[in-house]
Amino acid sequence: MSNYVPLSSFSKSWVFNRQDPFVSEEDKREIKWLSESKAADIWRDYISANHLHPELLKEEDWVVDTANEAGREAWEPRWESEEESLPDFVVEHLSHWGDDTKVFYCCSSDIVFETTWGVFKRTWKAFLFLDNGPVLVGRKKKQGVQFCTDGFARVLNRPV
Repeated sequence: MSNYVPLSSFSKSWVFNRQDPFVSEEDKREIKWLSESKAADIWRDYISANHLHPELLKEEDWVVDTANEAGREAWEPRWESEEESLPDFVVEHLSHWGDDTKVFYCCSSDIVFETTWGVFKRTWKAFLFLDNGPVLVGRKKKQGVQFCTDGFARVLNRPV
């Protein structure tokens, strides 16, 4: 069984097919929607073993634990602007990540996307149409970002 499902099968695949923000065909090939079982594994290993959705996370989950928060700033003004790049505070927090770092955009225990940091930086505006509190983590990295529905992002340090 494959770890991936065709992106075109995702019910909200339109977020990657818009003209604004535009996602190139090359970048679309690098955005992989994980199968439910693989998504559940990533969610369990990187986000929470006990809660299935960002809205259900509790203080015992590292994402919610304020001790792991390194800052909180607005992402939505940049998203709504003509500026293409991620907000500076996000880029600075993840500055140790190379463009080839494998990242997981975790929407819930059954909806997780895999791509590279370089692709995510170029396509973040498309991903943020899925803004129900998703968490971005890097494979084998301790930094993370939660994009909250209130238009703010929490930069985090994951205990490893």
